[in-house]
Amino acid sequence: MALLSIVSVDKEYEKLPSVKREEIQSLMSWLKTQPHLPSEYITELDVILAYSSCACDADVTKKVIDVNYTLKTLFPFYRDRKMDEYLDLAFQTWLIFPLPTLTKKGYRPIYCELFDADTKKFVYEDVIKAFLMVMDLWQYEEGTVPGVALIVNLDRVSLGHISRVNLTVAQQFFYFLQEAMFVSLKEFHFINAPTFIDKLLAMVKPFMKDELLDILKVHQTDSNTLEEFMCTEDLDKNKNKTALKDDICNKLKVNQPFFDNEALKRVDESKRPGGPKNLSTFFPGLEESFKKLEID
Repeated sequence: MALLSIVSVDKEYEKLPSVKREEIQSLMSWLKTQPHLPSEYITELDVILAYSSCACDADVTKKVIDVNYTLKTLFPFYRDRKMDEYLDLAFQTWLIFPLPTLTKKGYRPIYCELFDADTKKFVYEDVIKAFLMVMDLWQYEEGTVPGVALIVNLDRVSLGHISRVNLTVAQQFFYFLQEAMFVSLKEFHFINAPTFIDKLLAMVKPFMKDELLDILKVHQTDSNTLEEFMCTEDLDKNKNKTALKDDICNKLKVNQPFFDNEALKRVDESKRPGGPKNLSTFFPGLEESFKKLEID
């Protein structure tokens, strides 16, 4: 049984001398003044994670907290978060796990690798859902980190996979990654880049701000350029990737109560001061096409 061992807030305060309890308590008090936010379910650890990811800026933290829970309410990959047949297939297709070692700058790497090259099994939205569920469990166990390095291994990715990427979901995910996640993304690597990497980049670059483009590094197959950022031997330590995938799936299954509780952290737009927000608030003109996708 891989039951979740949630990091203690006391440990976080010890780890982060620049974060004061009174600052976090002030933010917790602010939450209670926001009738649309699920303040009764948002924990002190949630607020610490948000505050740390926002460079301890209270005003920025308030905005990010609001956007975070608003988008979790709106986005389809934050619904029905359970290990069903669709999520199981996503994990059969992609390996997603946090590496235990640090990059050379002290950031925690999150590693993603295509496991099964069968394009018919690749459902982008389900892979995004799987990624975010792994991240949620990891953050609650790990707590705050100086930064995250996202490493995506494109070794088995084909043009067929790229053609199956839902652009609406891709736009939503990249927006969430940059504007709402309680992480500080410091590095972003595509490794074992295929010859058609330009087609993938052309597809995702419109969704990326300059700050993300600045840290995006593309590493060609058989190159050693990743060595500049981390010890690549760390990527090879987990040889039995099938067993690793099984452990991750089991961990998500036994921690279903965590996701049931997380599902309570949703916004009530009918109570939002100034009126409700919807998808068109963030993506003008896309809500109608999104509804059509849902109907289809």
